[in-house]
Amino acid sequence: MAKYVFITGGVVSSLGKGITAGSTGTLLKKRGLKVSILKIDPYLNVDAGTMNPFQHGEVFVTDDGAETDLDLGHYERFIDETLSEKNSITTGKIYSHVIKKERRGDYLGGTVQVIPHITNDIQERIIRAGEGLDVLIVEIGGTVGDIEGQPFLEAIRQMAVRVGRENVVYCHVTLVPYLEAAKELKTKPTQHSVQELRRIGILPNILVCRTSHPMDQGMKNKIALFCDVPPEAVIEVKDEPTIYNVPVSLHRQGLDDLILKNLGLSRDIEPDLSDWLRVVDRYMNSPECVNIALVGKYVQHKDAYLSVVEALHHGGISQGVRVNIVSVESEDLESGSPDEILKFADGILIPGGFGVRGVEGMINAAKYARENNVPLFGICLGMQMMAVEFARNVCKLHEAHSKEMNPATIHPVIHLMEEQENLKDLGGTMRLGAYPCDLVEGTKAAQAYGNLHISERHRHRYEFNNAYRERLEQGGLKIAGICTERNLVEIIELPEHNWYIGCQFHGELKSRPVRPHPLFDGFINASAKYMRNRENN
Repeated sequence: MAKYVFITGGVVSSLGKGITAGSTGTLLKKRGLKVSILKIDPYLNVDAGTMNPFQHGEVFVTDDGAETDLDLGHYERFIDETLSEKNSITTGKIYSHVIKKERRGDYLGGTVQVIPHITNDIQERIIRAGEGLDVLIVEIGGTVGDIEGQPFLEAIRQMAVRVGRENVVYCHVTLVPYLEAAKELKTKPTQHSVQELRRIGILPNILVCRTSHPMDQGMKNKIALFCDVPPEAVIEVKDEPTIYNVPVSLHRQGLDDLILKNLGLSRDIEPDLSDWLRVVDRYMNSPECVNIALVGKYVQHKDAYLSVVEALHHGGISQGVRVNIVSVESEDLESGSPDEILKFADGILIPGGFGVRGVEGMINAAKYARENNVPLFGICLGMQMMAVEFARNVCKLHEAHSKEMNPATIHPVIHLMEEQENLKDLGGTMRLGAYPCDLVEGTKAAQAYGNLHISERHRHRYEFNNAYRERLEQGGLKIAGICTERNLVEIIELPEHNWYIGCQFHGELKSRPVRPHPLFDGFINASAKYMRNRENN
């Protein structure tokens, strides 16, 4: 039977529960345990698929096509395990399922209530997610006291009774703020947060305290006394220059030992963190720096391209260079000069997105990169706009717009997927999840992967129009990857360019700090070469 680590948060959101969960998973996995992580989001949406990136950040897509919270990306990057739909729970998902059962008559006419029906459904999903594991880590989104999170907190309180208190650890992430006027840290918000948690019936075993300033032992003792935990169970997490130092910091303070002790698990195996130490060292101390222009539609929100940003850093860690990412609003490239705005860039990345806003700026960025031999990497919409730019300016194909003004129909070289056309009246859906792709031998893409058969994750409803394939290939564009079972273009490239590759899939979703995605690794390598050549000339 699995054991469970429940991670809750208090005082404010964005304290780093996801990073704490991922770091805990890393440490337990390196101690020889089979581990996975489950995210519970209290919002009413069934999943994250319809959420605005300006409000919620990126949507992380799993191999099985689930559209989930971005924390699942942190989990996969930290524990290096592939997650699925069962690793994500939302209020919308729970209530939809319970109401469907009620309509079917599964409750035999009984009154359906939050307790026990909703809480039982939550627990059943937690138990299913833990099948076959030694430890399941469960992060509860939001903060203690949020009205929408109460059923989930009640459910995890009941879990201690259901599976035995010795099989459960409650870890509470809280804030110890520094008041500039008083020049001191304050413990009262943490005390109140734990008090609220205990009022619900949950007694935390471990407190992870986020702080901007070091906590002395006296302060830890005070928190321990007022919150009824041992002093060694008060863990300090200061702001780190990179999130990849968090597992190292938590291990030094004995978090993994505390969890194993509370769960009655062996502490004989010491974790080997040499790969993480190498990641941190290269991130912090690499002597060279490459400047990457991230030309996107949602650059105002720091989490809208979170996996892309992390994948770029993974490439930098692999290549031994620091990656300086400069966000460029794609709309600025519609009125401003790309020669001026992008002149700093050693490489340009155009990520995915939806809607017509800003796509002409992406096209202008692709043109600038192609004409000046600046390394260019396009992802999903970025790849599509590279194809549009090439069709317009190299092949001189200036066909009229399609009927609908959409980013993928500003030129018919990109069009709506056939199955999406049939679903248009229903609002459409998307091509989601992992699909196989065959690479063309001798291409830069094949060289980067070192393999001709790959699988990558998708999230799109438009595709390259095969009716234009021959004409673009005659102009010099190389089709480097194909989904053979569907005859869909997956990768395009220009063979003579420093690095001009566009992919229909989202490779960033599979990148890891200790194992970067091949295309991001290759892109940073090409950008570093471009930077050195520029400096030497």
